[in-house]
Amino acid sequence: MTMYDRGESTEARIRRWDGGVSWLAFPEETAARSSHAICGADGGVWLLDPLDAGNVHDALAELGPVEGVAVLSAYHARDAAAFADRYDVPVSLPRWLPRVAERVDAPVERFDGELADTGVRIREYAPLPAWSEAIAYRPADGTLYTPDTLGTASPFVAGDERLGLYLLQRFVTPKFLLGYDPERILVGHGEGVFEDAAAALTDAVTNGQRRLPRALVENGTEQVRALVEAVDERQ
Repeated sequence: MTMYDRGESTEARIRRWDGGVSWLAFPEETAARSSHAICGADGGVWLLDPLDAGNVHDALAELGPVEGVAVLSAYHARDAAAFADRYDVPVSLPRWLPRVAERVDAPVERFDGELADTGVRIREYAPLPAWSEAIAYRPADGTLYTPDTLGTASPFVAGDERLGLYLLQRFVTPKFLLGYDPERILVGHGEGVFEDAAAALTDAVTNGQRRLPRALVENGTEQVRALVEAVDERQ
């Protein structure tokens, strides 16, 4: 099966939730790259790590006017520039995030702390020299977004996990994630977790290292493939 589909998507799998929309532009790819739109305080919409698809823009129009595009992982440039051009907005990046600015053909704005008026607060997370992402959390509605650390796509989960850690994170688990109490968890790869999200998060972080041997057997090959192919700017 294809890890990352580099073609054009005509129909994404869309999920609407209270305060936003999530979609999988290529539902059949192994990496299951997911994108998200969240509503700000004034009714405007912000896009997180978006991939384009033919039916996405109608879903966004139902939410409200698009006010911005944000990339929160060093490897999620994706289609941010195309969205920025379509909606005539810049691409917003955390001030410390590397790699993305030179991979998007669009004006770039840097930000710290909180994303515009969305109430989404970001935390820098760089566990390895080549790994940099923003963990995003909105306390008002308990929405947690982790671009790469957590996922529900097949390379992330072991056994019957609903939510799993990226394989390298199982060696030294990110315990700080237990400080969040999410109502929902959005991820950069796979469907979000919308039921018992806090329990799924606790299980993933607390038991991730114990399940490392199983994850290596089940996901090791896929994780290596994903890592090798992720150097492409559309990851």
